[in-house]
Amino acid sequence: MQLSPLPEKRWHFSPALASGAAVTPGSVLGVVPETALIEHRVLVPVKAAGEVIMIAAEGSYALDDTIAVIRDAKGERYDITLLQRWPVRQERPVGKRLEPDRPLITGQRVLDTYFPLAKGGTAALPGPFGAGKTILQHALAKWSDAQVIIYVGCGERGNEMAQVLQEFPELSDPWSDRPLMERTILIANTSNMPVAAREASIYTGITLAEYYRDQGYHVALMADSTSRWAEALREIAGRLEEMPAEEGYPAYLPSRVAAFYERAGRVETLGGLEGSVSVIGAVSPPGGDFTEPVTQHTQRFTRAFWALDRGLASARHYPAINWQTGYSFYTEAVASWWAKETAADWHELRRKAAEVLEQDARLEQLVRLIGAEALPDRQRWLLEMARLIKEGFLQQNALHEVDAYCIPSKQTRLLRLFVRLYELGQEMVTTGVPLLKLRQILDLPRLIRLKETVPNDQAEQIDEILGELETQVQALRQQGRT
Repeated sequence: MQLSPLPEKRWHFSPALASGAAVTPGSVLGVVPETALIEHRVLVPVKAAGEVIMIAAEGSYALDDTIAVIRDAKGERYDITLLQRWPVRQERPVGKRLEPDRPLITGQRVLDTYFPLAKGGTAALPGPFGAGKTILQHALAKWSDAQVIIYVGCGERGNEMAQVLQEFPELSDPWSDRPLMERTILIANTSNMPVAAREASIYTGITLAEYYRDQGYHVALMADSTSRWAEALREIAGRLEEMPAEEGYPAYLPSRVAAFYERAGRVETLGGLEGSVSVIGAVSPPGGDFTEPVTQHTQRFTRAFWALDRGLASARHYPAINWQTGYSFYTEAVASWWAKETAADWHELRRKAAEVLEQDARLEQLVRLIGAEALPDRQRWLLEMARLIKEGFLQQNALHEVDAYCIPSKQTRLLRLFVRLYELGQEMVTTGVPLLKLRQILDLPRLIRLKETVPNDQAEQIDEILGELETQVQALRQQGRT
C-alpha cells in the first residue's frame, strides 16, 4: 500500500452514512478500496464529534478534498478529508484494551506451539548475523494471519532493503492468491540515510499500525532491526552532548524501548471495532551477545523471546530458535483457544514434549563423554525421541511447498504422534523389548518426513499412522510375552 504523493491521484469514496447522522471519534464515514485486499475506512478524527451536516456523494476525490463536514454541540465545524495527520511519537487513543488471548497463527511450529504470540502481543527476535532473522520475518509476513503487514527496514544495508523491495512485490499472498504487497506496507530506511530519519522510522511504522488497527484490522509490525534504531538514538544523543549511559546509549533508552512496545495491543477502538497491533522486533546484538543493553531492555518489555542460535543455524536447523533459551508468557493465555480449536490436551502435549527436550539437554554432556551406546535403552530411546521432535517438528523448511506453513491441527497431531510414541517406547523398553525391534517398527526417518509428506488438508492421516503404530507396538508386546 502506498500513499501517492501526486495531487492528481483520486480515490473512489463510498459514504457509509447520510447527512444528519450523529458520529463520535472513530466512527466510519465511508470506505475507499485501497487495494483488492484492503478496504480503507475513513474515520471521524479523534477530536471531532457531533452531527454530519454534509457527506460527499459516491465518487472519486483527491486526498485534500472535503468528503464530510461535522458540527459539534458548540457549533464548531470540522472539515474531513481523505488525508488525516497524526504525530508519530504520540500514541493513538483507544476505547478499551482487551486481553491478548487469541494467538497470532504464523504456521511456524516452533513459534505457534512452543513460543506462541498473541494478537496484540510483543516479541523479541534477537540473533547474531546469519542466524536467519530476516528470513523468519519474511515468513511471518507471508504466513501469519494478520490482515495488514508493516515491515520497517530500520538502518539495514541498502542491498538488503533493495532485495526486500524486489522480493515482496513478487510474493503471492497464500490467503488470497494475490500479490502480498496489496496488504503490506514497506518502510525503507537504509543505513546511509539521515540518522534522524532512521530514528523516526520505527515511530512511523507503529503509527501506521495503529491507524489500520483503528479501522478494525489485525496488524503485524516487523521491525528490522531495533538495534539500528537504538544506535540512531545513541548517535543523536552524542551530537546533543547528552550524558551517556551503558555502552554509550542515552539514559532514556529503556523508556523509549518501553514506550514503543507498549503501543502494541488488542483493543476495542473508539468506533467500537476490534483491532490489534502485534509487534515483532528484531535485535542484532554485536557478536551475538544477549547481555548488551538493547537486547536486555527489549527482553524486559516484550513477553515472547525468540532467541536465535548461531549453532543451530550452522547445523542448518531452521528456524534457528533455541528451545532452551526462548520463552513465551502468552502460553497460558492462548491455551484455551488451542484446546478449543485443535485438541483439549494441547497444553499437556506441549509440556510432555518440552520435558523430553529438557532431559535430552541434560544428557548431552554425558553422551559426549561416554557415547550414546553406553547408555541404558530407556535413555537411548529418549535421545531418539528428542531427535524426532527436533527434526520432525521444530525444524521447518521455509522453501518447501508443504512444510513452509503448518496449520494448527496438523501441528497438534504431529506433536501427539511424537509424544505418544515416546510413551509407548518407554513402556516397551521397560518391559524388556529390545530397542532394535522398536526402531524397525517405527522407522524414524519416515516419521521425520511426515511434516513434508502429509499436506495440511490431509492432516488426519497422522492420526491413522498413530493408530497403525500403536497396533504394531501392541503386537510386539504380545510377542515378547509369549
